[in-house]
Amino acid sequence: MGTITSLPRELIIEGGTLYDPLTGKSRQGSLAVKSGKLAAPEDIRPDKAATIDAKDCLVTHGFIDIHAHFREPGREDKETLATGSRAALAGGFTRVCVMPNTNPPLDGPEGIRFIVERSEDLPVDIYPIGAITKGQYGKELAELLEMHAAGAVAFSDDGEPLQDGQVLRWALYYTRDLGVPIINHAEDAFLRGEGVMNESALSTRLGLPGSPVQAEASMIYRDLLLAEEAEGRIHIPHVSSELGTELVRQFKARGVRVTAEATPHHLGLTEEMISDFDTHAKVAPPLRTEADRQAVIAGLVDGTIDCISTDHAPHTVEEKEQDIIRAPFGMIGLETAFGMAHTVLRKAGLRSTQVIDLFTTGAAGVMGMELTPMEPGQNAELVILNPKEEWTFTREDIYSRSRNTPMLGMSFTGRIRATIGRNRLFSNI
Repeated sequence: MGTITSLPRELIIEGGTLYDPLTGKSRQGSLAVKSGKLAAPEDIRPDKAATIDAKDCLVTHGFIDIHAHFREPGREDKETLATGSRAALAGGFTRVCVMPNTNPPLDGPEGIRFIVERSEDLPVDIYPIGAITKGQYGKELAELLEMHAAGAVAFSDDGEPLQDGQVLRWALYYTRDLGVPIINHAEDAFLRGEGVMNESALSTRLGLPGSPVQAEASMIYRDLLLAEEAEGRIHIPHVSSELGTELVRQFKARGVRVTAEATPHHLGLTEEMISDFDTHAKVAPPLRTEADRQAVIAGLVDGTIDCISTDHAPHTVEEKEQDIIRAPFGMIGLETAFGMAHTVLRKAGLRSTQVIDLFTTGAAGVMGMELTPMEPGQNAELVILNPKEEWTFTREDIYSRSRNTPMLGMSFTGRIRATIGRNRLFSNI
């Protein structure tokens, strides 16, 4: 069980391999931290400094999650900004973008300011995403420009697919010059229907209503066509299918301003996880076939998909203990994100540093964020990870307020050992 404490005033991280995603360069050496900023080694008094032994580890920039649900305001029984930040730090994340489907939703500048102000003292940087429409009802555009001025870094009605193409079209036009993406939950609600898993021979055998890949693909296609016309920025969340991946690939080749993400659970799990009616494996979009999983992996490898995000979606025990039809969609994912993604993508041929890029430069590029260089004077925003360590995920590794994950008992290669963000230190060393 790791601990989260205040960052020592002076700290030396020694014995590791330093990897800077901004330059793509690695070197052996030590890294010094003083008063929350990277420092030159000669500025640190060795007799006064705390030390972290990073032998066999990579020391790199903290991760960025551009898609998480922290449930505050309204459902603090599932997660809060504070508990979500704790889970993020344990997962190696120092920046998190939170989705607006709270209660009430973040559909005005007041809601955005609420998140910004409540996050001031948290151990990770929180970036609010504003709703596209008022109340997330999909009818009337929210105060997009005002929310952006208040701190919104993107706009989405996540969880509620925006069915009205004209509303999405106007959102793309209005935000075109802001440089921020529109993110539409890529599922056609009518094609999805009452589906609780992927529509396939397995769903038929289990007697469960399914959601076909066309529910995702048709929405992606519509959104990309509208983005192409408006010359706006569109981001496709949680791509889950071969067909969806191919559409992103084609429209990128056409010059559309599109980015895309994949989740660790769509990289590592398939519809077979729901064979025993495990509600923890019920997610939207659903876990799909092995062919779809391999296609999403290939999309990350060839650059079609830009980054990895968690879609961390906490729910209470009582909600997830309902039957498979009534239980809500979603699983937590911050603590397992790197372990799952690194295990899968290393087998696909990526180097550990390339996986790190997907969590850092790839995510930053989608949201237009700047990474802090790993050089003296910059804020200490670091993660220390052992890329070769094999470990098994247990309840003790969960820092979220919720426990809804099908990954308990799974083994991964690549483990977060420490994270430094905003003068806080998570340590599992």
